[in-house]
This record gives sequence, C-alpha cells and structure tokens, in this order.
Amino acid sequence: MMALDTNILARFYVDDPNDPQAAKQRPIARRIMADSTPLFVPLTVVLELEWVLRAFYGFGTEDFARVVEHLLGLAHVTVEDWPRVSDAVALHRAGLDFADALHLRSSEHCATFLSFDKRRFARRAARLNAKPPVQVPNA
Repeated sequence: MMALDTNILARFYVDDPNDPQAAKQRPIARRIMADSTPLFVPLTVVLELEWVLRAFYGFGTEDFARVVEHLLGLAHVTVEDWPRVSDAVALHRAGLDFADALHLRSSEHCATFLSFDKRRFARRAARLNAKPPVQVPNA
C-alpha cells in the first residue's frame, strides 16, 4: 500500500492549464490514481485537500463534497476514518466549515467540544444539533 500526499490528489482532481508544473504532474497523478495498487489517504491529507481546493482553486462546498465522495468510492483507495470523513462532509454541506465538522466527528467520544468560535462554529453546530455540542468557555 502507498500513501498519498495532498498534492497528488489536487493534481488528480484539478486541471490547472496555467501552471506548467501541474501540466507535467497531472498525467502522473492520473496514472497513480488509475493504477489498481492499494492507496491510502491519511485524514490530515483530506483536511488539507479541502483547504487547497477552496483557497487556491475556488471549490465550493458541493464541489469538494463530490471530490470526497468520488475518492471514497474508489475500490483501491482507503481513506483513514472514512465514516468520519463522510459524516463531516454531510455536516459541511449543512453549513459547518469542513475542518470544524471533522474536528467534531473526530471528537464524538467526548461530552463537549470547547471553542472560542461562538459566532460561526458554536451557533451553527447548535443549529444542526451536531455532537458533541460545542461549548464556548466563559472568561
């Protein structure tokens, strides 16, 4: 089994004709992903992939969700903690930031999740009845 870095997945899913490096690397990434060799995607790579696709390539929530669903559907690819990733994508679609959603799903064994992000994270998580509940500590 071989593990993949974010840049391999980004090159596979994004066609960036204005980047000469991408033009050389995309065919290699496609060959790697098309090969039947078992591949492993660490949870941290999924988190970074969302950031790269959103920040550098302008992917929206649905675009990213489709990428993850495709990745999860590849028989020769194992995504670490894939049920949590899938649950986090659902929460992301419902309005949570993907990183926040993944943090929550990874903390499902806890009674609460502490954050100072009251305005966005805590309120949205409460509205979605996400577990564990997000609590903002008082000063």
